[in-house]
Amino acid sequence: MNSIPVLTIENVASLDGILADFLKKAEAELTVIIDRGGNAISQFGDVAVMDVTIIAALAAGSFAATRELARRIGEVEFNALYHQGNGSHIFMNSVDDDTIMITVFGSRTTVGLVRFYSAATSQAISTLLKSLQGAEVEGFRFDPTDVSATPIFADR
Repeated sequence: MNSIPVLTIENVASLDGILADFLKKAEAELTVIIDRGGNAISQFGDVAVMDVTIIAALAAGSFAATRELARRIGEVEFNALYHQGNGSHIFMNSVDDDTIMITVFGSRTTVGLVRFYSAATSQAISTLLKSLQGAEVEGFRFDPTDVSATPIFADR
């Protein structure tokens, strides 16, 4: 799994524009882009609908579990998952090998409309995130080998 890309202000604005357009067309309430580890990359919409951090972690777990179910019936993965509630629903779809898009919506729209618009949105997000892979942000470089378990502050 790749790490979460470093997003500049311009990247965030582009991603927000893609997500805002999707929410408007699909008439959904909230959409969240996460990595397969359950870390939120971006979110747009009514965040009061849910605790994004918990939903991101649970969605990643759900995708991991259903990947194994798919494998058991000869599929590589189920590309989309839909959970229907009494008033709120969640549609989750694979953006690429590293990323998942979660959409929360209510009775104002249908799963068909959400699914239809999520296809083009996923493609746009994938293209944007791929363009960021390996790109360095001016003045910022993160090397995971720099991280150690040594305490930064030690009691004397």
